[in-house]
Amino acid sequence: MVMSWIWVCLLALSLFCGLLRGGTDLGRAAMEGAGRAVELALGLTGSLVLWSGFGTLLERSGLQRGLAWLLSPLLGRLFPTARRDPETMGPLCGNVTANLLGLGSAATPLGVAAARRMQRSSADGAATDELCRLVVLNTASIQLLPTTVAALRGSLGAAVPFDILPAVWLSSALSVTAGLGAAALLGRLWRSGET
Repeated sequence: MVMSWIWVCLLALSLFCGLLRGGTDLGRAAMEGAGRAVELALGLTGSLVLWSGFGTLLERSGLQRGLAWLLSPLLGRLFPTARRDPETMGPLCGNVTANLLGLGSAATPLGVAAARRMQRSSADGAATDELCRLVVLNTASIQLLPTTVAALRGSLGAAVPFDILPAVWLSSALSVTAGLGAAALLGRLWRSGET
């Protein structure tokens, strides 16, 4: 609800500023912006469909369970309680895998499913440390292949859409490390404040 009001205010402010500057180009600029938005959406659709289909293929072929087994040593340390529940680990591993492939849109439903399972398993339904780590991991998401960004760059004419890999690897590793460190620190501070 609040975001709706923010968007309405931003739209009204931009229309007001456009009218102050003469308003003659306002309609043309709005139509050009709408056209570019449609081009962008169509450019990203192919990549999202491809990788979402790949995620579904992983799930139906049983490879997701193999991937869960492969990722379980690392994820088991981050999510020790969830590790004991296979119905939580499946979506959790799928979520991490989709984020590694740079598929934020495909990762979201899996992350929501894992978060719901984690919340059900908590005693009072409150956010546990593991649930907070999942949110941090999703927000910062380490990416090996930033497919969505590469598809966007390719649709806008980049000659080598994946030439951003070293910068993506460094920035995502730093953001995940900082996020998990902050979550651990704030979790300890919260627990010490409760006693």
